Amino acid sequence: MAAVKELLRVENDGTLSFGDYTLTSKTKLENFEFQGDLYKVKTFAEITKLEKNGMLIYESVPGTAVEKFKATEDTLEFIVSGEKDVQFTVELEAGTEYTVYMNDTNVGKMKTNLSGKLSVSAELNAGAEVSVKIVKA
Repeated sequence: MAAVKELLRVENDGTLSFGDYTLTSKTKLENFEFQGDLYKVKTFAEITKLEKNGMLIYESVPGTAVEKFKATEDTLEFIVSGEKDVQFTVELEAGTEYTVYMNDTNVGKMKTNLSGKLSVSAELNAGAEVSVKIVKA
């Protein structure tokens, strides 16, 4: 998967793609309108962060590229790639249990904290990608 050179784009299937981990300095795109909401992305080699209406919805350390990001009431799905292993944090429903799948393998159940954040680590090699699916239990 290549970095998203536009920083943030809408795909033909109605999902979002964002992030460019190949950048050496922090770059951002603000006020990107999608389905009535405003998005902001900040990305470079060290971090990728996506906000919706001023609220965090995705953050990774180090930076990543994310494709086909789609959130529904009970499920969050996306494909992530980067140069090396990554930890990403997503904002979901507070104090709720979710089942996490990576490349269609159940990696276990996790519970969000009181602010709704769920942090997951993924093993990545340069050029490789991992499909992530987080389902409300």
